[in-house]
Amino acid sequence: MDHKDIKIGSNRNFGLVFFIVFLGVAIYPLFDDGDIRLWSFVIASAFFILGIINSRLLNPLNKLWFKFGLLLAKFISPLVMGLIFFFLVSPIAIVMRLLKKDLLNLKFTKSNTYWISKSNVKSNMRDQF
Repeated sequence: MDHKDIKIGSNRNFGLVFFIVFLGVAIYPLFDDGDIRLWSFVIASAFFILGIINSRLLNPLNKLWFKFGLLLAKFISPLVMGLIFFFLVSPIAIVMRLLKKDLLNLKFTKSNTYWISKSNVKSNMRDQF
């Protein structure tokens, strides 16, 4: 998928998401009987106000966040897929080889054809329409 096909999110959603993030950072110390983080609360309030009015001031930050997400996708996606392959698919393949299973019938045989004859035919495919 080309990056030009992906549309950037709205400034309103961006502002409200970052409002929630910074509000969470601001009130997190309250769970340990601490004080609210004022700096984070001020930033959360700014994001809330700018998000509600759908301000164009959030445009540069929204684009920067979008580009950061694309950069992360270039590294994280192949990493996760590689981990899935090496820690899930490969062990299953090793176990299947140790058990001498050929679930996909990939082994080479000297027969004239690889056609599999069905003995229990459920349908003759006559009058399909």
